[in-house]
Amino acid sequence: MSRPVSKVREAKLELYRKRGKIHAKASSGRFNTLRWAMVWFTQIIFYGTCWLNWESDGLSRQAVLFDIAHEKFYLFGLVLWPQDALLLAYLLIIAATALFLATALAGRVFCGFACPQTIYTMIFSWVEAQVEGDHLARLRLDQSPWTARKLLLRTTKHGLWFLIAAWTAITFVGYFTPVRDVLAALPGWEVGPWEGFWLIFYCIFTYAMAGLAREAVCQHMCPYSRFQGVMFDDTTRTVSYDAGRGEPRNRRQQAGKTGDCIDCNICVEVCPTGIDIRDGLQYQCINCGLCVDACDEVMTRIGAPTGLIRFASERELIGRPQPQGWRERPRVVVYTVLLVVFAIFGTLTASQRSLLLVNVQRDRGALLRETAEGRIENAYTLNLMNLAEAPRDFAVEVHGLPGLEIVGPREFAAESGSIRPVQLTVSAPADSGLRGIQPIEFRIVARQDPASGQVEKSSFILP
Repeated sequence: MSRPVSKVREAKLELYRKRGKIHAKASSGRFNTLRWAMVWFTQIIFYGTCWLNWESDGLSRQAVLFDIAHEKFYLFGLVLWPQDALLLAYLLIIAATALFLATALAGRVFCGFACPQTIYTMIFSWVEAQVEGDHLARLRLDQSPWTARKLLLRTTKHGLWFLIAAWTAITFVGYFTPVRDVLAALPGWEVGPWEGFWLIFYCIFTYAMAGLAREAVCQHMCPYSRFQGVMFDDTTRTVSYDAGRGEPRNRRQQAGKTGDCIDCNICVEVCPTGIDIRDGLQYQCINCGLCVDACDEVMTRIGAPTGLIRFASERELIGRPQPQGWRERPRVVVYTVLLVVFAIFGTLTASQRSLLLVNVQRDRGALLRETAEGRIENAYTLNLMNLAEAPRDFAVEVHGLPGLEIVGPREFAAESGSIRPVQLTVSAPADSGLRGIQPIEFRIVARQDPASGQVEKSSFILP
């Protein structure tokens, strides 16, 4: 390759990387296809789920709804309350552990394929390409003076970006306030203060992050990019350039020698963060694989084997085999074990979750009282929390002492999602032979579901 041509390429690369925002060249291939499949998959779920309805006890409600005002989380047929916060903790731990495991196996693969910043940047970039043209046309438009055509193109692009951001904000708020109510309130802006705040904030946030900041988020703002290295080892597969095969560059076409890299710089042009993967592993790399697709296409054209840029570990690049046994990958083993353990605990917690919560409190105003019949009475307050989506009747029993019984009603009704305080008087014979504080227990059973009983311990005071 002649020196003048090489200088042109260097100048083009410098212009691409240093001036203005990055306009990545469009690419095609298996990784690009997979990324767009993830865009469709995640956004169909995000934009569509809030419109699903769920029938419960003859009533229709939104299938997935974080009802903060009433302290409920509706997840299809499952209704979670603040008392179920442990399930949320398990879910967050499982998600974090799965992310760490994926990072240990394949680097920042989450960033490249499933991160919301990546997803929405792809959507906004696609809109930009449809309006302004390919990456070279966008570069020329950036550098051109303002004209009527440039104003029209920019207005159209930003208008479409705003519509996408606005609909994203409506969808986001629609998971906390029923989305149909949000849409009905928008024409007259009859939304509440919190709905209004989040509609405005999330719209601006989406517009700024996906349309304006883009790669700056991955390069400078994302904290994950800063500490991802602690989860890597020499067996982690990341997007890597095979320098042993590619260097020295340009020699293949000159003399037919080794060095498959023809220094076309296409790997840089397609990179959404504007890095040169040939410089080695960099924290800005999001492992999207677009440079792999682009380089494979070039290798195919020149008749060289593909895989000059590929997902590979440090071991593979220096010719050592990947470890096969678990002893050689302790990091992966630890993450896997933690993931399985927390998944089991979360499943067990969810399966043993009761729709009845009971809190027993003794009357601290009077420790005990003696009746004319020679019996000792203690007073209690039982708070019955009915977490079911239907009214239920509860029967209360007391055990623990000879002759122990409840004075008065023993069955109580509680509405759906309510806390029913119940005043109970418990009586025991004074001549039982026992003295002082004695342990007892209350057993509460729902008539509609006898298997879901609760046992709460308390104490009974005798003279």
